[in-house]
Amino acid sequence: MSVFSQLSESAKQNPFSLPVRSANCASGAPAAGQVEFGTGKYYALCAFGGVLSCGITHTAIVPLDLVKCRIQVNPEKYTGIGAGFRTTVAEEGMRALVKGWAPTLIGYSAQGLGKFGFYEVFKNVYADMLGEENAYLYRTSLYLAASASAEFFADILLAPMEATKVRIQTAPGAPPTLRGCAPLIYKTEGLTGFYKGLPPLWMRQIPYTMMKFACFEKTVEALYQYVVPKPRSECSKGEQLIVTFVAGYIAGVFCAIVSHPADTVVSKLNQDSQATAGGILKKLGFAGVWKGLVPRIIMIGTLTALQWFIYDSVKVALNLPRPPPPEMPASLKAKLAAQQ
Repeated sequence: MSVFSQLSESAKQNPFSLPVRSANCASGAPAAGQVEFGTGKYYALCAFGGVLSCGITHTAIVPLDLVKCRIQVNPEKYTGIGAGFRTTVAEEGMRALVKGWAPTLIGYSAQGLGKFGFYEVFKNVYADMLGEENAYLYRTSLYLAASASAEFFADILLAPMEATKVRIQTAPGAPPTLRGCAPLIYKTEGLTGFYKGLPPLWMRQIPYTMMKFACFEKTVEALYQYVVPKPRSECSKGEQLIVTFVAGYIAGVFCAIVSHPADTVVSKLNQDSQATAGGILKKLGFAGVWKGLVPRIIMIGTLTALQWFIYDSVKVALNLPRPPPPEMPASLKAKLAAQQ
């Protein structure tokens, strides 16, 4: 039996998934034309949704990302968002604002595949390990563990293109294209040049992704419970996608804050081939690692909201199960009632 088959069988038996399936799946069978929850095809299509979600959004904001990176590595020259754009255009022309688009598209598409695809897998596998009641009671910890596990592998896919992107955007004299810069890094530094930024990338992305998924899941839960005036089952798909966007933006603001110091270190590391993470932290100090936070909040808030919106839209378009927020299992309700 293949690994995917084993995971699929585990997900089908996963007690946590049962109460969060759609109403039409109560019997365990998918609705007409719907992909079965927890199958290999389900995970593969979720991964495809992640490719579109991350690849499209990160590529769309390359100009803002370029200015953000330049503020981080040279704050004396690029003193703010507006000044960063003006200086870049004045010195290099409008075309400079899209520097790094190719490694961004490739790298973040690969990362999205791992981030969303593996999250769905790990969430169900870990829930199966915990059991129905514990999966509900400790669902926030479940979201954190699943997203951290997924991001660990997603960053391995991202690291080579992230190193190339930052070198193109920030290093003076670096080749301005992927086909020019990537071979140069390999020739001068070997594979180490692509992966030396992986540990700080993990430091940036794992807390970011833990916040992104856990905050999103809990915010969706809270919005339907306290803000949306009707049950989720009575909301149209369009209304549900609006909730997805709002929850994604709220999650994105927190994501930007918790991951920004490590993002600054990654930018500095990939700019200078001789730099070390410890040396950068010592040189920048506490205040220095927060340079560029405002544009990153704007960028990541919008980015995260759009990513969740695209991902959920792909699920709608491909007729994938979109479970509602989890509900307390009947067995746990009975136990609590007996204690009163």
